[in-house]
Amino acid sequence: MLDIQHLTKQYGNTKAVDDLSLHIASGEIYGFIGHNGAGKTTTLKSVAGILPFDEGEITVGGISVKQDPLACKKQIAYIPDNPDLYEYMTGIKFLNFIADVFGVDESERQTRISTYADRFELTKDLGSPIASYSHGMRQKLAIIAAWIHEPRLIIMDEPFVGLDPKASHILKEMMRELCDKGGAIFFSTHVLEVAEKLCDKVAIIKSGKLIRSGTMEEVKGDDSLEQVFLELEG
Repeated sequence: MLDIQHLTKQYGNTKAVDDLSLHIASGEIYGFIGHNGAGKTTTLKSVAGILPFDEGEITVGGISVKQDPLACKKQIAYIPDNPDLYEYMTGIKFLNFIADVFGVDESERQTRISTYADRFELTKDLGSPIASYSHGMRQKLAIIAAWIHEPRLIIMDEPFVGLDPKASHILKEMMRELCDKGGAIFFSTHVLEVAEKLCDKVAIIKSGKLIRSGTMEEVKGDDSLEQVFLELEG
């Protein structure tokens, strides 16, 4: 589903991501962990086609992000750590706008909006301007918008920040449901307990370099993920 080969991204003389390679298969929830400034967000933005990179290749479903970015973006959804939404729009107008961008037909979008808004208890707020939404409500709206065109790959940067425990549980269910249908999830998180329980595989990045990756058992062995992470960081 996602293949990253020798990804390198520099800012001046600093390598934010240094020769990183990862493979994420259909059906996998893949966690991406590292300290602040380790290169997680740079990697995710490169995969999403937002940030140009200096070396390497990224393919989504066999399609090159560099050579055919539009075809890649049709297959993916990206949720940044602090979603910038159009505050002058109401929630429903924003969701319809995103559905228009991805060519989702009327009946399908209404079904999906209704289903996900009900799950997140956001239905009664869809008629209100996004400017009036709390951070958690904006995060829920961004999640619904990401799922609305049924992407094959969803990329998320710290998706659980700002979500209450119930909304976090719903998001975890949605992630697993998408992967059970053959999709894939690639997300960064600082919440190591969530990663340990939720992820099929995990990668640890430090100063732009991938230092460990694999199944949860391969990465942590008999220790907790937190123990392994702190040891590697140390």
